[in-house]
Amino acid sequence: MAKLKILTAGNPVLRQVATEVTKIDKKIIKLLKDMAETMYAADGVGLAAPQIGVSKRIVVIDVGDGLLELINPVITKREGSVVGGEGCLSVPDYEGEVERAEYVECEFTDRKGQRMLIQTDGLLAICCQHEIDHLDGILFIDKAKSISMKQKERFE
Repeated sequence: MAKLKILTAGNPVLRQVATEVTKIDKKIIKLLKDMAETMYAADGVGLAAPQIGVSKRIVVIDVGDGLLELINPVITKREGSVVGGEGCLSVPDYEGEVERAEYVECEFTDRKGQRMLIQTDGLLAICCQHEIDHLDGILFIDKAKSISMKQKERFE
């Protein structure tokens, strides 16, 4: 298992605009696998390549409906508006209220090189927007209407 180190806020890679993937080869396939393993090990629902120090336009997401691997994702349509709570593996001690589009359409390339389209709302729409922001050097704390420290669970 290749659990990778997740970078945290303050690391300059998280502020860079990631570069497009031009060729899907064995290295990219391995990266997708390693990213998914890292996301699951951290109990996350999404992970962008810059979060593990790789400035490539790659995202993995699993909101409970199975793993999605998005290469060079682009949001092509946004509708509505919803404000909800968000957290981030790269900003582990904070959570915030963020306004996002309620519905999105996202085009991406899959691991086989096929161009695909997701039309979604709810948690998957929010996750797509959050992870694609990472590819543009944007963290949820940049868009949050309010930010607070996460409450630590107490075990007694």
